[in-house]
Amino acid sequence: MDTDCRALIVERVRQRGPLTVAAYMDLALYAPGIGYYARAVQRSGRTGDFFTSVDVGPLFGTLLASHFAELWSTARLGADRTPPQVDLVEVAAGNGRLSRDVLDAAARRHQGFYESMALHLIERSDAARAAHGSTLGPHVNKLATSSAELPPRVEGILFANELLDALPVHLVQMTASGLAEVYVDVDGDHVVERLGPPSTPALAAYLEAAGIVLDTGTRGEINLNAVAWITDVARRLTRGYLLLIDYGYEAAELYSAAHPTGTLSTFHRHVVDARTQPGRAARPWLEEPGTRDLTSHVDLTSVRVAAEHAGLTTVRIVDQTRFLLGIVERSGLVPELSSPDRLQERLALKTLLIPGGLGSTHKVLVFAKGID
Repeated sequence: MDTDCRALIVERVRQRGPLTVAAYMDLALYAPGIGYYARAVQRSGRTGDFFTSVDVGPLFGTLLASHFAELWSTARLGADRTPPQVDLVEVAAGNGRLSRDVLDAAARRHQGFYESMALHLIERSDAARAAHGSTLGPHVNKLATSSAELPPRVEGILFANELLDALPVHLVQMTASGLAEVYVDVDGDHVVERLGPPSTPALAAYLEAAGIVLDTGTRGEINLNAVAWITDVARRLTRGYLLLIDYGYEAAELYSAAHPTGTLSTFHRHVVDARTQPGRAARPWLEEPGTRDLTSHVDLTSVRVAAEHAGLTTVRIVDQTRFLLGIVERSGLVPELSSPDRLQERLALKTLLIPGGLGSTHKVLVFAKGID
């Protein structure tokens, strides 16, 4: 499979010239049948390449269900429909595991929310979409759509866990003569990187809008796809909330001297980059395309500004620990988790909240539209 993806990239370069890193990532991650995400039903977990909050167990979905039910109730989402119906849209849903956990909890604890729910699972991978029905099991009748595209109109709640970090990014470098872009080229049988002029003036405009001036010799990722995506979501959301969980920094930190080579990384069997291993390339993200996850940290500043320009209101941007602790306090789960037979769930909660782990590395971004 990796040979097929690499061959496709080499062929594309020879046909069209050097690729932007964004174009390279799009092929390596999403090329039909051979891209990293396109050919697998599930990539995370102990047997996968990385670990997410969903892999901790169903408690993460239980906490989200409580929060979603609270938003649904207080904002009366979908109440003006006949019959009342609220859209719950998970983007980058994979095989639907997280939504299954949310629905399990909603059916037990928030019956009114569950009954009014119309679920939409958005996923680019054909293989993962094919598993939606079996993953949802007894909740399959709640599935309104399983698609690669967002619904044209949404009244309710859209959410995504680690979506923006997997969107293809442009990679730029400041040189003595000005801003340059990193391209993926072919040298004989080798896939290599080369510097060239920016592929679009939008790259310089992005940095300028964020108030960023890169030092000479430093690199950084520019996620034009994240800006375009959140703009599109804002257009489709008629009333409700957008909740994003991801890892990232404000622009001033992301593009600072703390990250002189940027944050573009690979994950393979829970190892990040492996730059120092003998025989490894200096740019691990060029190795074995189609077999490794490619990811970069999110520019929280530009995401927030794009959301607000598109008509969304920023409710809060907070680390996952604080966000989930608030839900735990309001949900009434603490007495339940104190039971001796709930040890695994208590350990799961600790994993989700502990500083230095998922709790502090991940941020929760909450936006609203049409909500007082």
